[in-house]
Order: sequence, then structure tokens, then C-alpha cells
Amino acid sequence: MSKVAVVVKLKIKEGQRDAMTKAVMPGIETAKTEIGTQFYAFHHDAVEPNTVWFYELYADQNAANLHMGSDAFKNWSKTLAPFVDGAPEFSFLTPIGGKGI
Repeated sequence: MSKVAVVVKLKIKEGQRDAMTKAVMPGIETAKTEIGTQFYAFHHDAVEPNTVWFYELYADQNAANLHMGSDAFKNWSKTLAPFVDGAPEFSFLTPIGGKGI
């Protein structure tokens, strides 16, 4: 199976970026322990202060499904919900090549 990448864009409520960032950190620590999660990064948008991004790389679709379907992810998503302004935008990608892939 091929690797799976996910890019997630979240709009954050005005003035909530720092609180959101703090709430994100436990989920990042959990992702570090997931065997099939190869890369998991959280970013502040350099232009739009109320936008944050996640870049995720999984060994395969099963690893992505395990991450997104886990109780830890579902509970963590609920803790982030109060900071989010609107629905997340997901892009699901198939990596072809590049450094680190």
C-alpha cells in the first residue's frame, strides 16, 4: 500500500490561537506514539493569524484510519472544537516523491 498524506486547514475563532495551540499539544504527543504515523506537524499560518494547519503522513491508509478512528483522536477533537470557527478543510493526498518521503 502507498503512503497517505493529509493536510487540514482550520479557521480559529478570533483571539483563540494561543489557547488552541496549547490544546493541540497533547494530541501531538499521542500522534508521536502511533506506529503508522510517520509525520505529524502543526503550523500557524504566516499570513492569516486565525488559521492553523496540520500536515500528516501515514505509512498507509490503515494507519490513517487507525489515527482518525481512535478514541484518543475523537476525544482530542472534541477538546479543540470550542476554538474552531467552521468546518475543517481536509485534503487527502498520495505522496509521489520528495525528500523524507
